[in-house]
Amino acid sequence: MRFLKKHFGNIVFIIFIVFLFTPYGLPVRALLIKGVSYVNTRVFNLEVEKKDRIKLKDYDWKLVNVEGKEIDFNSVQNKVVIVNFWATWCPPCIAEMPSFQKLYNEYKNEVTFLFVAQDDLQKVKKFITSNNYTLPVYFEMSEGPAEMRANSLPTTYILNKSGEIVVDKVGAVDWNSSKVREILDYWAKK
Repeated sequence: MRFLKKHFGNIVFIIFIVFLFTPYGLPVRALLIKGVSYVNTRVFNLEVEKKDRIKLKDYDWKLVNVEGKEIDFNSVQNKVVIVNFWATWCPPCIAEMPSFQKLYNEYKNEVTFLFVAQDDLQKVKKFITSNNYTLPVYFEMSEGPAEMRANSLPTTYILNKSGEIVVDKVGAVDWNSSKVREILDYWAKK
């Protein structure tokens, strides 16, 4: 008991370091980030102002899914598209995946979803399987459009049918929020 009292601060510090800087703390960090993402979604405007919207110049981008099937980004022209860049080692990415899964379940027939992994194929397969995700995950085979180059993870873009980026968001968001649903409903019906 005396040892515990004497070294309590050191013990707490070591536990903090373990959860902050090791893989054991990844789920804890993701949970904390998830809470922040819900606030982030409700406080900040997600849509890009009309005057600031950028239109894709070309759709020349080759992707391959986890089964090895190729997709040409040209096939999503004239559709509402969500592109999310993510990785299995990224706590904010992990935090937003459950909300993405719920959104995908509801909108997969109206919106094209592309979850572009910046990670190893086997790690991604294991992550998807262990979390029971059915999200369409892809890997880049060529460099994507210049207007959608992600420097941070997660980064998410929503494109309208005209190819304009109407949402350009870095960081975790509650993608299953009413705000996001309003954006998708508006653009999917337009």
